Amino acid sequence: MKQVLLSIAIILLYTISISAQKKEYKNNDFKIKKVSVSHKSDFGVTIWEINVEGTAGKTKPIKAGQLDGAPVLGYVFPTSLNPIDVGFNQTEGIVALALTSHPDFDDTPLWDENNDQIFNNDGIVWHPHWVILRKDNRVAGGFSVKQFKKADNTVILPPTNPGMPMYMDSPGYPVTTINNTIRVVVPDYRINHKADFNYDGVTAFMKVNTSNNDLPMLGVYQVFSIASNDLSLPYKVKK
Repeated sequence: MKQVLLSIAIILLYTISISAQKKEYKNNDFKIKKVSVSHKSDFGVTIWEINVEGTAGKTKPIKAGQLDGAPVLGYVFPTSLNPIDVGFNQTEGIVALALTSHPDFDDTPLWDENNDQIFNNDGIVWHPHWVILRKDNRVAGGFSVKQFKKADNTVILPPTNPGMPMYMDSPGYPVTTINNTIRVVVPDYRINHKADFNYDGVTAFMKVNTSNNDLPMLGVYQVFSIASNDLSLPYKVKK
């Protein structure tokens, strides 16, 4: 009986801890005030920015200690870009640029974001990913990163991808956080020289799954804020 009660207590404490973490994440650091993408033709780049009411990038995930269940926080730009514009094969889904932080793993093997000469220890540093999002009612946030079977020879990923069976790339663009703004700079040639697309802004809590085949490998479990309120991608690139 004591063992049963102890097990129940542990489960309750774990549940309370997870709930508290989610509440802590949902704060002004993820409440979007403004989103913008500007094309700077003189430099051949677009500058992507999300402005929040709090301090952009200040809140980071609490380490889970393992990959399964690892938390991921993100400032995300869903776009009307085509998958081939960012190096994927043509496929259904929403092309999004996600600026993420996750302390339990590193998925940018080519880049040393904290400049310590170690390439696999800086997942907590805010960094960019191109992803293809698909609607997914298995998770509370309604979206997940699109997966594929490793044997599928039709799948094309950019050479900078992290080697996971998902439509994900680790392009290595510079990300900065200053006061209430998180910003990333994208060279024109990395998006097929497109400067006429639509976009939106989203902040979200995501989670990795490696143990349950009924759940996505990387799903959106909570959406904190949407710039347009309805994810209609109403914003156009400023020139």
